[in-house]
Amino acid sequence: MVLQIIRAFVAVAMIYGFSYANQVEVSADSFYADEKAGLGELVGNVLIKKGKNDRLNAKRVKIYFDKKRQPYKYEAISEAKFTILLNDKTYNGSGDVLTYEPKNQTYILKGNAFLHEIDSDKKIFGDEIIVEQLKGIYNVKSKDKEPVKFIFQVEDK
Repeated sequence: MVLQIIRAFVAVAMIYGFSYANQVEVSADSFYADEKAGLGELVGNVLIKKGKNDRLNAKRVKIYFDKKRQPYKYEAISEAKFTILLNDKTYNGSGDVLTYEPKNQTYILKGNAFLHEIDSDKKIFGDEIIVEQLKGIYNVKSKDKEPVKFIFQVEDK
């Protein structure tokens, strides 16, 4: 089980659209695994790097496993920041918590959520940003009656 958890930390790179062709480097201050609870955790200065473009920084990364020991949810907690190359576009993003559900290929940014498509300079701000990659659906929410915010460039003809 511990080997599966360690492999799953490498697989966390898949959260960010990584392919297996590049080397994955994972570092943190500490590693914890609870086989009975189905939980693996990297704590302190977590950095996951894949290839030239993809990075994840957070204070904590948790991976949750089902009874078949398959990861069903990944969480980057506290100051989660990332850069990814996805569908030939580079994205930066951040939030208090970044959750990825591999079965649905759903990304959820919560708390001070921000997503920036670098190439087009499109920016999205909200309290929660949900990206359902398989469906091509983006859902942005705010709290306390604060507006969500979009910034993008428009070409004049």
